Amino acid sequence: SSGINAEYGMTSNEVMLCIRPGQHGSTYGGNPLGCKVAMTAMDVLETEGLYDNSLRQGAKLMAELEKLPEEVVRTVRGRGLFTGVVIRETEHFNAWDVCLKLRDAGLLAKPPHGDIVRLTPP
Repeated sequence: SSGINAEYGMTSNEVMLCIRPGQHGSTYGGNPLGCKVAMTAMDVLETEGLYDNSLRQGAKLMAELEKLPEEVVRTVRGRGLFTGVVIRETEHFNAWDVCLKLRDAGLLAKPPHGDIVRLTPP
């Protein structure tokens, strides 16, 4: 949300009805500007079909990632365009090395854990 703090939570009525006053708090919860920014961002996601597009593009991405050689990739997981590639680390390369090669090819990725390469949209 462009650097504007917008804290929110989504859950079921069953869970929300268990939370009593004083059991949950938030530093920025209820911030009027943050709430308006978040609502506008949600409107853009919906009206421009970004969620559905993410699912379609993510399915294409997963199909291509699953073609990577098994001696390099253990598994691929994710939803939409939020994807994790689990690397089969060797003495010659690890997830960090893969991220550096991707960077050199023009794609930014991050290794959040030792053997995982995270691919996410900007």
